[in-house]
Amino acid sequence: MRAASPIAETLAADAIRRGAMRLLLDLDLAAIPEVTLPNGRRADLLALGAGGELTLVEIKSSREDFLTDRKWPDYLGFADLFYFAVAPDFPLELLPDAEGIILADRFAGAIHRPARKRPVEPARRKSLLLRFARLGAMRLHGAMDPEALAGRLDG
Repeated sequence: MRAASPIAETLAADAIRRGAMRLLLDLDLAAIPEVTLPNGRRADLLALGAGGELTLVEIKSSREDFLTDRKWPDYLGFADLFYFAVAPDFPLELLPDAEGIILADRFAGAIHRPARKRPVEPARRKSLLLRFARLGAMRLHGAMDPEALAGRLDG
């Protein structure tokens, strides 16, 4: 099987992201894409619930994307719930049995397998909540006044 082109991978990931974000919104979770975590890893989506619960979503756009990118275990300590988000035709047998799965396309997403709860340590939760709030505010400011924040956003 031939690997997808980088453009096709990006388009597929964008479609999955859009559907996953719509699902998270339907679940009353506010999501921010591309969030740098304290360990230097970048979460594809980090979502915050009304009670302060954190959900992290790792997007996998293809079989090759999953098989070549083994950093996902580094995300587990930074969210109460962890999901892989994949397209409906993704080979689900590749994904670890213990992790949640979201099936998504550009129109919507659905939970295929619930994530297991892993409570975030309280000091880390506080740090992540502050990071989430500041990042959201900075991105909003940047959308309203791009010149003011040029080069300052740390995603």
